[in-house]
Amino acid sequence: MEEQVSEKKVYFTVEELINILKPIFEDENIAKISHNAKFLMHLLKNHNCELNSIIFDTMLADYIKDSSFKHGLKQQALSYLQYDMQDASELLGKGKMMKTVCELPLHDVFDYFTNDAFAILKLAKYHIENLTEKEINLFYEIELPLTKVLFEMERNGVSIDTKYLKEFSDNIDIQIKDLEKNIFEIAGCEFNINSPKQVGEVLFEKLGLKSKGKNKTKTGYSTSAEVLEELAVEYEIAKLILEHRHLNKIKSTYIDVLPELVSTKDKRVHTTFNQTITTTGRLSSSNPNLQNIPARTEIGNNIRKAFIPENENSVILAADYSQIELRLLAHYSDDPILTSAFINNEDIHATTAAKIFNVKQEEVTKDMRRKAKAVNFGIIYGQTRYGLSEALSITPQEAQEFIDKYFETYPKIKEYMETTKLFAIQNGYVETLYGRKRYFGNELNSSNKNIREFAQRAAINAPLQGTAADLIKIAMINLNKGLNDKFKSAKMILQVHDELIIEVPNDIVKDVAELTIKSMELSQPLNVPLVVDLNYGKNWKEAK
Repeated sequence: MEEQVSEKKVYFTVEELINILKPIFEDENIAKISHNAKFLMHLLKNHNCELNSIIFDTMLADYIKDSSFKHGLKQQALSYLQYDMQDASELLGKGKMMKTVCELPLHDVFDYFTNDAFAILKLAKYHIENLTEKEINLFYEIELPLTKVLFEMERNGVSIDTKYLKEFSDNIDIQIKDLEKNIFEIAGCEFNINSPKQVGEVLFEKLGLKSKGKNKTKTGYSTSAEVLEELAVEYEIAKLILEHRHLNKIKSTYIDVLPELVSTKDKRVHTTFNQTITTTGRLSSSNPNLQNIPARTEIGNNIRKAFIPENENSVILAADYSQIELRLLAHYSDDPILTSAFINNEDIHATTAAKIFNVKQEEVTKDMRRKAKAVNFGIIYGQTRYGLSEALSITPQEAQEFIDKYFETYPKIKEYMETTKLFAIQNGYVETLYGRKRYFGNELNSSNKNIREFAQRAAINAPLQGTAADLIKIAMINLNKGLNDKFKSAKMILQVHDELIIEVPNDIVKDVAELTIKSMELSQPLNVPLVVDLNYGKNWKEAK
């Protein structure tokens, strides 16, 4: 009898099973605990079912507890509950899809999913007992409500001008061929520019180029970006090869790929926003990755031109925080000069240049401002004198002088950096304004100087970058609520770092722009103004 039961099949299709459970999934009065709720929301929505009243998500909770940990259900169960769960591949077979479940013995399916449910319930209890008050607030005020926002954005998707991208791709092909022609002329021969081995042989054997760094490896010559960038200062061929690589990468990553990702159902591209990937709290995106489109470059802006509204009666609106991390540096350090510059709406780079070069602000040249800008942003990321010297093409000694003058100008920033570094070393973590912690394990006490110094720089930047991430997430929640309440025809479609992109009908652009600014200003939580730059146009490029 037992043997007969084990062979019994599940006679439900996925659709039938979801329809049976639909009243439970959609009932607002029945609370649900999930792991990776957004994934389940999409799965059910694809079968015309809503998932309502999610009160806990064990994946989000674990991400808040320690962003560097692996947040999978099975990893958590093993680490926190000492519970070794069955892998899906053991049940389904390697590479099989979940629909195969309907073809399996009933008791196997029952055991697998009840074990999942048991682990999720136990983990929820574990996290609730172990999250701090700040972490609980972060969970319920930011991460959990953001899940619904991201779900809606992923469903919205974005329209792509595929005809324009085809023309752009053809144009890039011409540029690549011109580069190849120039490279071959300089080299005196033709070779495969995409082959590191052949590039190394041409550069270092045939042409006899000299690199300061180590370029010989066990398998041949190194032609890494670092090596080529060093050579490009002196040798034109290295500069051209770098450009060739860059164009090929952009073409294969975005220009040729975006049209292939257009959905046949709604003719839009639907990226996936990853909420639990980065250690900083920032969102990332995949399929396609829209966070890494080159910023402030011609080719990057030309890619953004392909992002368009669905019809001619709408526009793309883009809003981003102005110099958010520098403003957060002013808030955290409470430096009087930096704070005053932002409160009085001064050009912060010109202010820094005037102090460093000891001139009046009206006497600051473009070159002085450029150098001051490099120092301002370099300091945020803990840039060393060697990094700054490369960025400005000056000697390390000159770069150190710039850094010294910077800290003389803004002594409270130096104090913030040292205090933050010391806190991180003593506690093993730093945290954002909203209590998001970033842990550094043993990196801060590593015997390896490079690892130790990198961790110290990351510790200084983490509260700034992490708080910026928290602020944009809160803004997204506020804006999404406002759009759903008042302007349902407008859609928030993308988030890229400190920028939100919205598709808006022409007749409500001004109203939505006003709502967006108000949502992002967040009633001004810092001791310096949060300023939002906003524009709109026929495509994302025009809105930048």
